[in-house]
Amino acid sequence: MSPKQHPVNRKEFEATVETFLRSLGIPFSSIEPYALAFVHRSAVNEIPERFPEHNERLEFLGDAVLELIITNRLFHDFPTEPEGRLTDIRSALVRGTNLGPIAERLGFPDLLVMSRWELATGGKHNPVILADTFEAFLGAVYLDIGYDAAREFVLRELYPTVEAILEKGLYIDPKSHLQELTQRRFGVPPRYDVLSEAGADHDKTYTIGAYVGESLLGLGTGSSKKKAQQDAAESAIDRKHQWIGHKNEEDE
Repeated sequence: MSPKQHPVNRKEFEATVETFLRSLGIPFSSIEPYALAFVHRSAVNEIPERFPEHNERLEFLGDAVLELIITNRLFHDFPTEPEGRLTDIRSALVRGTNLGPIAERLGFPDLLVMSRWELATGGKHNPVILADTFEAFLGAVYLDIGYDAAREFVLRELYPTVEAILEKGLYIDPKSHLQELTQRRFGVPPRYDVLSEAGADHDKTYTIGAYVGESLLGLGTGSSKKKAQQDAAESAIDRKHQWIGHKNEEDE
């Protein structure tokens, strides 16, 4: 399937998804929910005769399944950790900035069906769209072959990132962490400005900059202003060596 074109027909698309599932070792029963998981809302608006339904209901289901799987595993793996810290670690694991790269690595961009406008603007590699698709795909696994299969997929493909999250302190709320850094370095909290909005009202992507004065510390994108602010804070923290001034002033 060319990344620049829609699938020729539904059967061809489903055959491609079937090959993909086999490559992941997923013993599917019905191909339909998995095919649906890769249909972005924009495709329904452009080619409803081929793709009359999009993946957002599956995303809703997968989000809940993912939270349960991660919550259960963290509860048992970290028996002495308080609820607040477990919540922060779970948030870091299921954050779009963590899910998006996993979806990219698994090959989701090659399967996404979306409008030509989304394709032209890099939608197949948009981390927000990829993260949503990961949740929709998980919803399809759960719907088709059950919780145990969904759990196995998450623990194999996603949960191992908990090691890097703990090692790098990525579970610390990025907005709170950035505020601590800017208060220490500049004596003021960061400011978050909306730089652009793209998409229809029901399907927006926001780009937000984290600033101190006129200095841009980091850029972020997200399907809501809150998510974009979190992403901008993470970006600023990743780039702190460029603006914090002195390494011994860092808050690791």
